Amino acid sequence: MKKILMIATGGTIASRGGEEGLEPGLTPEELLSRIPEIREFCKPDSVQIFNIDSTNITPEHWIRIARTIEERYEDYDGFVVCHGTDTMAYTAAVLSYMVQHSPKPVVLTGSQKPIDKEDTDGRINLRDSFLYAASEKASDVVIVFQGKVIAGTRAKKIRTKSFNAFDSVDFPELARIRDGKILSYIVSPKRDKPEFFLKLNRKVGVISLTPGMDSQLLDVCFRLNDAVVLSGYGTGGIPEGEYYGFYDVIEKWQDKGKTLVITTQVQSEGSDMSIYRVGRGLKKRFSLLESYDMTYESILAKLMWILGQTNEPGKIRELFYKSINYDLIG
Repeated sequence: MKKILMIATGGTIASRGGEEGLEPGLTPEELLSRIPEIREFCKPDSVQIFNIDSTNITPEHWIRIARTIEERYEDYDGFVVCHGTDTMAYTAAVLSYMVQHSPKPVVLTGSQKPIDKEDTDGRINLRDSFLYAASEKASDVVIVFQGKVIAGTRAKKIRTKSFNAFDSVDFPELARIRDGKILSYIVSPKRDKPEFFLKLNRKVGVISLTPGMDSQLLDVCFRLNDAVVLSGYGTGGIPEGEYYGFYDVIEKWQDKGKTLVITTQVQSEGSDMSIYRVGRGLKKRFSLLESYDMTYESILAKLMWILGQTNEPGKIRELFYKSINYDLIG
């Protein structure tokens, strides 16, 4: 049987009720005790590397997860990361860049209710995650949640309370798990060995346009960061003219070597700055990056990874448009 390591990080699945609300408190052993049936198809092991509400996640936590996987990689056949749902899509995205081409699966899961509650979704999510991690076809970084297997760069939390909390954005689910059986739709080709990257640059800012927004907000975001993700309207439109003054701010900081990525506030179907003047004019004037169909979470994670490796503009562009774990299609 395959050996699977569960990496416990906290989250709702490991929470207990307290005077000020739910907070992580269960040990990895207590989590595994709720799903004894997994010992029929794998040999589980566990390690606790931190125990936090995922709202408190930082890039340093991501590095610890990736380092733990790297250090234990030869000892196990797969990994299950127990994680809070609120930032799970970010963590799945960033691990997709930090642990690339892994022939062994790295599965993230969690729950909307603590695992020790009678009506929890935690037990089935955790059991399904071990089942998928022990599968011969599984590889790379994925989220397993409510029977869905979603590529790590394609997941988004779309519901705050319902069990069906995650969707795969603009890309099919890799598989479904029903009644203890895995129905695979997309099987990724396996590489011989993974590539690990343990450096991130956290100085990536995200700013979302609103009608009438002062361009000084964009100016401050550039000043504090090495790269800025500017979330425009529709297909990626950015306002023109003196009223807003965005062009002047962009020109100022691009001359100083800052990186700009344009994305859209619309969840599905991505950007296309070639359609309207408010997109085409900006893209023609500046050497910016367009996100196309990448998710919000993956754009941020990919830039942190890229800027952790290089600050050379040509290399940044090359890596940004390199498709990794299905993050960029077409």
